[in-house]
This record gives sequence, structure tokens and C-alpha cells, in this order.
Amino acid sequence: MMGFVFVLFFALCATLFAELSFFKDMAISPMIIGILFGMIYANSIKKYFPNNLQKGIVFCTKTVLRFGIVLYGFRLTFQNLQDIGFLGVFLAFLLLSSTFIIGYIFGIKVLKLDREITILTSAGSAICGAAAVLATETVLKCEAYKSAIAVSSVVVFGTIAMFLYPFLFKLGILGLSEQTMGIYIGATLHEVAHVVGSANVLGDNVAINAVIVKMIRVMMLAPFLIILSFWIVKTSVNKTANNKAKITIPWFAVMFIVVVAFNSFDLLAINIVEKINYLDNFALTMAMTALGMETSFAKFKNVGFKPVYLSLVLFTWLVIGGYFIVKFLF
Repeated sequence: MMGFVFVLFFALCATLFAELSFFKDMAISPMIIGILFGMIYANSIKKYFPNNLQKGIVFCTKTVLRFGIVLYGFRLTFQNLQDIGFLGVFLAFLLLSSTFIIGYIFGIKVLKLDREITILTSAGSAICGAAAVLATETVLKCEAYKSAIAVSSVVVFGTIAMFLYPFLFKLGILGLSEQTMGIYIGATLHEVAHVVGSANVLGDNVAINAVIVKMIRVMMLAPFLIILSFWIVKTSVNKTANNKAKITIPWFAVMFIVVVAFNSFDLLAINIVEKINYLDNFALTMAMTALGMETSFAKFKNVGFKPVYLSLVLFTWLVIGGYFIVKFLF
């Protein structure tokens, strides 16, 4: 399919750009660059290209995305749960659930924001940024521009937090040990890249705990999606007059858990797992790029700054609320 090759080319360019020192220093992943490239294309030169590219682009936003989420499981093992202990798992669950609930209530009740954008933005803040938004989008089956809005607002505040946390720690005003600081970073920062970028500045002791806690949050993505699928049916989010909502268990979420279980047995060599993770990054970059290609800036006008306000509230909750919860538990 020409559309598939077209997206692959853009994703390859995004991957190469991400290797530039400027983007590496900012811990900006190729996924974010990919969606930007896609959006620039969609709002500038898309009209000059043939319509037969569309089928391949849609294929990337659906099938390639699900494939990427499944492969994401190779970054995790069930041993991660043992490494951090019960309190670490409980912390991850508490912050994930509270962030999503706060985001949903504030977005719907206070901001009167579109329900799907609210769910996508809240999931992105609560779990793992852009990857969580993309995974949640496959359950909601909403329009591409809504995911783009959620990704954009979540990434902005995640990037701010990535620079803020090391600054606050070095000032000495947080009063956290290196181990606890790592737990705080892993439990409250948005993207995996944000966690790695922020924690590595503070040393290995911080980085190890940060990555483990973050991976536990990522591991909760699968049960979250399954629960969300049932909740959507119960609240009739996708129900219309002529179409009753049906329970759809996301197969890719189940396969994600299966892959994590397989990876826990440590059957594959480290270099093979690293290659799989690289392939996974590229698959998710293709999905993000294709998502950008489906996004028109004209649709943003009707939404305004409400998603940004929602992301700001969730950012504030994670930074301040997360800090006090970590202090209380650890």
C-alpha cells in the first residue's frame, strides 16, 4: 500500500530527527516529532497528494498502532512488581486512578469539555503520555484530531515537569532521598521518555526506582483499557439511536499482558529484546505520524484552550498531590 510506505517515510525522517542532539537533550521522542510532521503535512500539502494514500494511513492508525502497543510489553516483566514492593504498586494505582477521576470530573463538569477528549487527556496524564492516548483512542474509536489534541496538551506539561523535577531536587526544597525522588518521578511524570530524561540527570539511584515505578504504571494500561471498554458500554458513550453499544474487549490489551508474562521468563537474549523495543518505537512513531496526517487544525478551533486547562490541572495534581502522597507512603 502506497499510504503505508508514505507514512513509513515520514516516520523514518522523524526517527532520524530525534537522533539530533537538540531533540535528544530535550528527551523528545520520535513519536512526538512524527505527529508534528504528520500535522504539518495534513494542514499544508495534503491536498496535492492522491486520495489512494488514505487507506494505508488509516491502516497505520489502527493495525500498526495495536501492534506497537502489544510489543510495548517487552519493556516490562512481572518482576518489576516485586522490585518496588506493595507500596510502590499501590502508589502507582492510587495516582493513576485519582488522576483519571479528577481529570474526568473536572473536564466534564467544570470545563464542559468533549467527553472523548477528556478521557484521552486524563488517560495520557494518568498512565504514560502519548502511548496511553493512542491506546485509549482505539477503545473509544473517536476522531483522530481528538487524540492529537490530547497528545499535544499532555506532552507540553510532561516536558515542563521533566525539567522542573531535577531543579526542585537540587534546590533541596523537596526533602526527598534519592530513592524516594526516583519513586516520585516515576509515579507522576507523563511519558517514559520524560521519566528517563529527568531521572538520569540525578544519577543511577534515582533512575532505577523511577523507571521501575513508571513501568508499573505502564503495566496498568492493559487492565485500564479493559475496564474502560466495559465502562463505555455501561455509560453508553458510543451509543446512538440506531446503534447499541457493544462490549469490546481490546485484544491488543490482552496480548500486551501475554507479552509481559512471556518477557518475565527472560527467554530472549537482551540484544533481541532491544531490537524488538526499537521496532516497537518505530511502529508507534508510524502510528503517531499517521494520526497527525488525519488531523486538521480547523477542528481545533471549536475546542479552544480547554484541553490545556485540563492538562494544567492534572499536571498540578501530579506535582503537588503526588508529592504529598509519596511523602506519606515513603
